[in-house]
Amino acid sequence: MSESTPVSDKAEKNGLFSRLGQKLGATRQSLGSGLGNLLLGRKQLDQDLLDELEDILLTADMGINATEHIIDHITRKIARKELADPEAVYQAIQLELSEILLPRQQPLTVPDEIRPYIIMMVGVNGVGKTTTIGKLAHRLKDQGLKVMLAAGDTFRAAAVEQLQQWGDRNNVPVIAQSTGADAASVAHDAVESARARAADVLIIDTAGRQHTHTDLMQELQKIKRVINNLDDTAPHEIMLTLDAGTGQNALSQLEHFNKVVGVTGINLTKLDGTAKGGIIVAIARKFDIPVRFIGVGEAKEDLRPFQADEFIHALFDTPGS
Repeated sequence: MSESTPVSDKAEKNGLFSRLGQKLGATRQSLGSGLGNLLLGRKQLDQDLLDELEDILLTADMGINATEHIIDHITRKIARKELADPEAVYQAIQLELSEILLPRQQPLTVPDEIRPYIIMMVGVNGVGKTTTIGKLAHRLKDQGLKVMLAAGDTFRAAAVEQLQQWGDRNNVPVIAQSTGADAASVAHDAVESARARAADVLIIDTAGRQHTHTDLMQELQKIKRVINNLDDTAPHEIMLTLDAGTGQNALSQLEHFNKVVGVTGINLTKLDGTAKGGIIVAIARKFDIPVRFIGVGEAKEDLRPFQADEFIHALFDTPGS
């Protein structure tokens, strides 16, 4: 332990890794424990080991691109005698993951000079957009910011009610219209209201839509255009929420939404209920888009800013390293 690291800070960090590791239990079992069982205590570095290693990475849904990248780097290091035994490979894999994930670790920041800071939340049905908005509103309000919400999912009355419940819970205003109203009109009213009320942050919900439905995706473009007409710097963040449990389908969703509206940040939800948490590596490898938050449970505090090394430590159960 470094002399500059207080024991209390070290213990707190270890506790954080342990709690996150519990939340990520299924992925930790398939990836961290799977690699540990394969590598730790094994004597030989051979092709069979590399093949088994590849299978574990693919099973955790890291995808072919990221898996081939990692296996290629490990193979080259073995050939150069940089890795002497399987335990060294175990450590090297964690380093490879860190190098892939760290560039995507870019927290959401609300610049002081932009008011209102407008966030547009997008995603397919059932990924947890509205819940994520409620948790994000709670987090931003705790930072001392004045937050407003806009119920842009006008297709479902339940979606408006759900957002209003989050507004009541967080004591933040919600701009809404009747079910079936034009979503772009809701966005327009919300921006004007946020200005009038001197809000710091406005988060606009949108209806869940399959990324393959062209007409619904064009509606997102309209919402974005209306916001931009009111403020030519906005939306300041277009945040895509993805369900980690969908695995490789998340890549297709991200590709389509990014093409249509230009995604600037990603939330990866439901990591606590899936063994496919490796999808975050596939995303980070393929797209140069920040991962803002990960969702690991139902509680407000379970929406966590993404921190690459914290995530890796939690998966590999090595909080002290």
